[in-house]
Amino acid sequence: MDLLRVKIWRGGESGGFATYDVPRQGDQTVLDVVTYIQRQLEPSLAYRFACRVGMCGSCAMTVNGVARWTCRTHVAKVEIDGGLEIAPLRNLPVIKDLVADMREFFGKWKKARGHFVATATRRDEFARISPETPQRKAADAAIECIGCGVCYASCDTVSWNPEYLGPAALNRAWTLFNDVRDGARAERLQDVAGDAGCQGCHTHLSCGERCPKRLQPTAAIAGLKRATALAAMRGKL
Repeated sequence: MDLLRVKIWRGGESGGFATYDVPRQGDQTVLDVVTYIQRQLEPSLAYRFACRVGMCGSCAMTVNGVARWTCRTHVAKVEIDGGLEIAPLRNLPVIKDLVADMREFFGKWKKARGHFVATATRRDEFARISPETPQRKAADAAIECIGCGVCYASCDTVSWNPEYLGPAALNRAWTLFNDVRDGARAERLQDVAGDAGCQGCHTHLSCGERCPKRLQPTAAIAGLKRATALAAMRGKL
């Protein structure tokens, strides 16, 4: 039987890797491997998954040093010398085994004012926004983020500056800044300015390179840099 040698992180922050032998299968995904280990070899193994078809992003882990959606990552494309090393997402606290604590990640969305602030009520007419406007095009280019955390785990700036809001939160801020219906655009620029915000990005491009949705958070962050600089020049920041 052809076996795959798999190293998996066990325990919390101070844990370590345990090694398992898993039968190799055709079209086997990394999530298939983790599921086999949990169901057949190590019932106490903790990990997250939901849809299994590349829609929810909850199965994101670090595979051979790279943050990925494990349900869409085939073993044959990422194995190194017949083996895998699977760990929780970087830049986040570890709850147990492959489960990272996402509270810090979503907390930074909140700090970036990543929620829509309505300027109309249900009694008002529906807003009509042309898809051809520059603002709508800018929002559409970044709006498909599902909050999986892959970009955050791949960001070197987050690694050395824990206060940095991160690519996903700033990407979300950019989409809302370009939504002309939103009522907190000026306040949002204040929230994302500075070294902990858009100015902290060093344009390493890791976020866009790793994003499973093929978004480019660096482009969104560049937009925020321009917007905050313009607001500062006008004395509004």
